[in-house]
Amino acid sequence: MNTAITLQQASLTQLPAEVTYPSYDRSQVKAGIVHIGVGGFHRSHEAFYTDQLLATTGSTEWGICGIGLREGDRKIADVLKQQDYLYTLVVKHPDGKIENRVIGSIIDFMLACDNPTAVIHKMAHVDTKIVSLTITEGGYNFNPATGEFDFTNPDVQHDLTHPDQPKTVFGYLTAALKARRAAGLPAFTIQSCDNIQHNGNMTRKMVLAFAQQQDADLAQWIATEVRFPNAMVDRITPVTTLADIQTLEEQGVTDAWPVVCEPFTQWVIEDTFSNGRPVWEEVGAQFVDDVTPYETMKIRLLNAGHSVLGLLGSLHGHETIDGCIADPLFATFLRQFMDVEATPVLDPVPGINLDQYKDTLIERFGNPNVKDNLARICLESSSKLPKFLISTITENLAKGGRIEQASLVLAAWCYYSDKGVNQAGEPLDIVDEMKVALHNAAAGTQEDILAFVKQSSIFGDLANNTVFAETYSRLVGELYSQRNVAQQMQNMLPTEAQRIA
Repeated sequence: MNTAITLQQASLTQLPAEVTYPSYDRSQVKAGIVHIGVGGFHRSHEAFYTDQLLATTGSTEWGICGIGLREGDRKIADVLKQQDYLYTLVVKHPDGKIENRVIGSIIDFMLACDNPTAVIHKMAHVDTKIVSLTITEGGYNFNPATGEFDFTNPDVQHDLTHPDQPKTVFGYLTAALKARRAAGLPAFTIQSCDNIQHNGNMTRKMVLAFAQQQDADLAQWIATEVRFPNAMVDRITPVTTLADIQTLEEQGVTDAWPVVCEPFTQWVIEDTFSNGRPVWEEVGAQFVDDVTPYETMKIRLLNAGHSVLGLLGSLHGHETIDGCIADPLFATFLRQFMDVEATPVLDPVPGINLDQYKDTLIERFGNPNVKDNLARICLESSSKLPKFLISTITENLAKGGRIEQASLVLAAWCYYSDKGVNQAGEPLDIVDEMKVALHNAAAGTQEDILAFVKQSSIFGDLANNTVFAETYSRLVGELYSQRNVAQQMQNMLPTEAQRIA
């Protein structure tokens, strides 16, 4: 007989003794934070920190109201409503230990496509002091080649002419800020929690570009009153699987959409807010004057490391990040990429020992209980790699540094995009907004060896650099002549490392 307890506010005291749940009175918590994009990462990160804050400080003003902009958000809206906005955070340790913690910081959820006016009013409410975002890199609506706001987006065009019925995050933010200004309320902070370098600066640039086109006076007010703190965020959060849901049920909790994550978490934030902020530093966040060295470290080592393993591992036939690290060749190759190509173009990071940080990354990637699928790592590579990897190549070219390992990753991406199968002929699950363009460019490789990297919106003018062009041409040529990617990786390692691998 199934004795699992269905997760709801009224059933918290019936949960198994080893499950942690909110001890604070959620009915007294106000939504000081409105969050757009309630996915797994938000629920393992900002919502987790905020739950800890509510539990340890007695604060009642920093609950979270989630917002879903699209019809695709209806499932999470329905699940959270059925569970009184509670969910289980399943923390999986490398030694097999599992911690189940019920998170209570989300106290409401609104589906914007059902009632845009209600969402605008919520964001404009006096209680709302922060609007935070996890909308992925693509959600910021910038042209990868120019970095400028893309006004050709049909939803943006709609929002410019229908400001009271927006579809985009920019339409909602400007409508809510306009309402606050009219009511004489202070501006809210707009806080990006996405993996974009200088995410606050990027958000500010995109919001102001949209607002300037819609209402120049409002844009000036936003430029003066709204703060956009940059932040570095980090916690590996793979997609929840049916097996995760079933395992949790076997452990006594019925939760339709738990979140799985690693124990490590990091949040470094620039301390600039419009209208107050939570004391997240009391629960492990770090406030700094300049987040740049921290976010560059993370993007060039962790995110780039994921892409290195994701693309090379997919081509080789691995399925998960931990599976790659369990392969000595891949673990050794990744560490050499970090040491020889990524680290030399990093600035010093205050308070961080980079060797220890890289050791920790390898340990985190190798966690056998966090099955981070390579298909997830590779999705939307066209918006990730310019920031994660191509920037490292560009800086090394300028300084005369090494580029061979990163160039092999780009060659693998070309083959991956062209063939759609790994080197054993098995199909790959490719998800990318530019999938067709990537395939068409890669398919031209036999006629023009540089065809793939001539996509200037992704690679800039990299194909015109002689050193890169020669390196990439050799590596992609070897791949297309049926050279095994693992052998190419092996040949890049020092003799001693080759023996270890």
